[in-house]
Amino acid sequence: MRARLLVVSAALLFSTGGAAIKGTTLGAWQVAGLRSLIAAVALLLFLPDARRHWSVRNAVVGLAYAGTLILFVTANKLTTSANAIFLQSTAPLYILLASPWLLREPITRRDLLLLLVMGSGLALFFVDEVSTAATAPDPSRGNIVAVLSGVTWAATLIGLRWIGRSDPKASMNTVVIGNLWAVAIAAPWAWPIVGATTTDWLGLLWLGVFQVGLAYVCLTSGVRRVPAFETSVLLLAEPVLNPVWAWIVHGERPGRWAIAGGLLILTATTVRAAVDSRANVRSADRHGPKHETGIGTE
Repeated sequence: MRARLLVVSAALLFSTGGAAIKGTTLGAWQVAGLRSLIAAVALLLFLPDARRHWSVRNAVVGLAYAGTLILFVTANKLTTSANAIFLQSTAPLYILLASPWLLREPITRRDLLLLLVMGSGLALFFVDEVSTAATAPDPSRGNIVAVLSGVTWAATLIGLRWIGRSDPKASMNTVVIGNLWAVAIAAPWAWPIVGATTTDWLGLLWLGVFQVGLAYVCLTSGVRRVPAFETSVLLLAEPVLNPVWAWIVHGERPGRWAIAGGLLILTATTVRAAVDSRANVRSADRHGPKHETGIGTE
């Protein structure tokens, strides 16, 4: 039960990202760079293992993760939190499309059904009525940025699987390196910091220390004792609660078609996780356990 509570705590902390990002008056580059700087320091302090065994592979995959961090912040500054997190959650769609070439994992018939469902969910975001708001000043552009964050998140997950085949414990190293990459990439547009309020700094501290740092501590501590499928289901609390916090804090309301698309994407993700879990159990019974590598979202 303690392990499950830790995973749920990680999901709850992750889910506050959208509302906290929107609560700052700083630009996307500034929020992304400072959030990642604080997060990298916090992770190095919280997780001693993240200080060791850095490699070129970690640096390459960390670059994709840095893209995810920056794009997710930018998407939240432009569109609703719901659209940002749900469109990032389409990552399995791109993983399936890339797996035959990058991971040598063929697409099956059930994968084609998943592609159809997730593609339909993705399309619904772009038929939704586009209306601007104080917290979503450019939804159309923000939706495109959010889709790109899903692509880079898929690249990150594929890279983590690639690393995990030789070093299953390397995911936290990649998270730290990804945050450092994000600091370096954002720096030219993030400095100098002018006009930051006390609320801005408190929001950045929350994002770096708690929404990223403490969330990963909870996740790495809990995931060791929770089955992979159950972990993936518990982590769905993040995309479900992310728009709820934005509504409570900022009064932000996603469109009806966006909600429908998000439900399709989350349902398809859950079904896929259940199918994969059963397949892994059968494979473990025949050949021994497989190593799975993964980290939480933004």
